Amino acid sequence: MLLLVAHGTRDPRGVTEARWLAAAVGDRGVPVRLAFADVLGPTVSEVLREIDGPAVLVPAFFAAGFHVRTDVPAEVASSGHLQVSVTPALGPDLALASVQHVRLQEAGWQPGDAVVLAAVGSSEARALADVRVAAELLSGVLDAPVDVGYAVSAEPRVGEVVARLRADGASRVVISPYMLAPGLFHTRLSEAGADVVAAALGVHPLLVDLGLQRYRVGLTTAGLRT
Repeated sequence: MLLLVAHGTRDPRGVTEARWLAAAVGDRGVPVRLAFADVLGPTVSEVLREIDGPAVLVPAFFAAGFHVRTDVPAEVASSGHLQVSVTPALGPDLALASVQHVRLQEAGWQPGDAVVLAAVGSSEARALADVRVAAELLSGVLDAPVDVGYAVSAEPRVGEVVARLRADGASRVVISPYMLAPGLFHTRLSEAGADVVAAALGVHPLLVDLGLQRYRVGLTTAGLRT
């Protein structure tokens, strides 16, 4: 069983996207359950208590922040389930950078545009380091510099980065959201002063492939059979 864990949000669009992702993974022939790390349920521990047999937990997060490093392990321990393999988060990964490239192209990005990778933000140093790696990966895909800005919880904020790029002479600034789904933070990016805001990554075949890759590695690493 693959247990996909999303952040959780009060925005129905984000919940729908998480469910679509779980369904897309399930369409590849893998049994899937969905849980949320925050805001709404079912929680990780609730779902694990309903699963008989081994489970591979895949955090649908793009950086290893507090939820991935603290909340998820605590929920696993609380469940009492003894056959759980927890994989690394989905990001940073070249597959995510490739999906960002697709979304940028769809939004009208052109070579020469200044690009800002916009992440939600975290108080965890490791999560911020992961975001910087994600920016480096996107920079490699675009063959162009990529700056980092945060919506909350870290500096610099997206709007500050956009303003700095303008002051440095950028004629067009494009925001590439490092976010799974539309929601409050993605909506706020339209207020950051950029010329273009790309869509959130959403459900894409490369993202589904990445989730399945994490699942298979989790099975192998733990020696599990499902």
